[in-house]
Amino acid sequence: MIVMDDQYFMRMALRQAEYAAEAGEVPVGAVAVMDGEIIARAGNQVEMLKDATAHAEILVMTQAAATIKDWRLEAVDIYVTKEPCAMCAGAMVNARVRKVVFGMYDPRSGAAGSALDITGFSGMLHQVEVVPGLLEAECKELFQHFFRQVRKLKANKNEHKIIDNA
Repeated sequence: MIVMDDQYFMRMALRQAEYAAEAGEVPVGAVAVMDGEIIARAGNQVEMLKDATAHAEILVMTQAAATIKDWRLEAVDIYVTKEPCAMCAGAMVNARVRKVVFGMYDPRSGAAGSALDITGFSGMLHQVEVVPGLLEAECKELFQHFFRQVRKLKANKNEHKIIDNA
């Protein structure tokens, strides 16, 4: 029997992040959960769609709203592999997401408590409950592996350019 708990849902978000990485996208994945069931899932699609707003969180909220036929996501929890940015955290507040559970912190631009706290800002009409650091090591390893590969590819391209120009 599969126990569908926070770890299970984060592992499903990790799977979406892996799919994103395989497609050449920054490996962020998200799932939306309502009443213990996944109602939407997405990975980053910024490069594929040529759309700076195509973050996993935005896509999963759009899908969730379509599934429940309401923009108010008051009974929806979002599981995402990396702390949401200001855009995504703001969208969660506006959509009235109940809770966001994230894997790795983003101290540079995370907006669910690290660099900013948009999800908990008292001046907003809604505050999103935040559960940070779930399966952080796995989320961080996937992210770091992806960027090691990107740097390796860039180094190889630059090496070829130098040889070609010689």
